[in-house]
Amino acid sequence: MPRKILFILLVALGSSSAVRAQFGFSHEIGAIAGPVMFMSDYGERYDLKTNTGNTGYGIGLIHYLNFSYRAECNCYTPETYFNDHFKLRTELSYNKTQLQHFGQWVDSKKNSVMAQQLRAMRGVASNTDIGMQLEYFPLSIRDFTATDGSFGPFVSLGAHFTYFSPEASSSRGRLDQPGVLPTKYIGGVSNDSGSTWSVVASVGTRYKLTELSDLMLDLRWQYYFSNWVDGLNPDPNIYKENKANEWLVWLNFGYIYYLN
Repeated sequence: MPRKILFILLVALGSSSAVRAQFGFSHEIGAIAGPVMFMSDYGERYDLKTNTGNTGYGIGLIHYLNFSYRAECNCYTPETYFNDHFKLRTELSYNKTQLQHFGQWVDSKKNSVMAQQLRAMRGVASNTDIGMQLEYFPLSIRDFTATDGSFGPFVSLGAHFTYFSPEASSSRGRLDQPGVLPTKYIGGVSNDSGSTWSVVASVGTRYKLTELSDLMLDLRWQYYFSNWVDGLNPDPNIYKENKANEWLVWLNFGYIYYLN
């Protein structure tokens, strides 16, 4: 599966190079990193301790097609609304989060068998993403590019292909042993890797650091079209509280460099 992701990345980069050669667009490259809150079947929904406790990290490499500038002639492209307000972002990223149950059902005052089983469960969500997002800048990209110290707010929407590799375990023993898992998770646990699609939306801003570089702050929401990303999937027809697929919120900080 990693070979598939590498192949898709090479095709995407090759396509962007062909686009530049034909239409004269310029390129930007960068790196992003930041904390990830991973919403899964671990913990209690809408619980603050769950949201803050199941927090990991994300890192990534990003590439932009800049439609407003032609690098080969050091000049602007013909001025259109699209050229001055949109960029196409390609990304290869990775996020990882350590997971456990939080909330009222694992309160230290509870000594039931189920509470002990839940407290013993641990998980890891590891996801590799590749995809594209179309970013919209309500303010002029040309004006932002020409002014050091300026801000360029944006919103974006796109789709990512995700390769997930979950790890579920329990300190009580093997997951297939009797008494290790609560009844709801029996038959609903898997450590198998897989792939799925996800939708990505974000809001953020750039800060013009120098003529050829920007800083970026980006708040992302990402929803996966699979309920196996965290390795847990109790029967959704019985356990309604676990019917939602996994999703995350990622606050990332980035550095972007303009290629001339």
